[in-house]
Amino acid sequence: MAKNIYDAMNNKIVDMTWNMDYGKLYEFLCGGDAVARLWGSPPPGDSFWKMVDRKGFKSTVYDKNVANKEKKVDVAIGAAMTKDAYKTLDKQKDELLLVAGDSDFEPVVTDLKNEGFKVEVAFWDHASAEIRRVVGDKGFISLNPHHGHFMR
Repeated sequence: MAKNIYDAMNNKIVDMTWNMDYGKLYEFLCGGDAVARLWGSPPPGDSFWKMVDRKGFKSTVYDKNVANKEKKVDVAIGAAMTKDAYKTLDKQKDELLLVAGDSDFEPVVTDLKNEGFKVEVAFWDHASAEIRRVVGDKGFISLNPHHGHFMR
């Protein structure tokens, strides 16, 4: 058994029985009436895809590289966040919610916050220190306490 997520990652300990339900994650974070752009790669059969169809969202899919890793996604998310912020959001009442903990997003989140947009980040507690620092304690939503809710 691992002591924490870092111990599990370092020792390649994986619980193959746990599967995340991205549809449940979306409903938990956004509720029923949020307007959102959705990026990522939930597995086929996940409730996420039913929710995407039900809400009429257009999904964007990028091919994985030869090592089966996602490419282009982080840059596409950052570009979409910036474009949406300046084209459609009202700084006084709208907010951006990023569900990622990667430090690659720190520059775009910093820029948007410096321009007066409200940006929150939701992720597991092992999110990068850079992204957590930028949004602060009030802008970080820990998914850890809700781990069981996202199972499928």
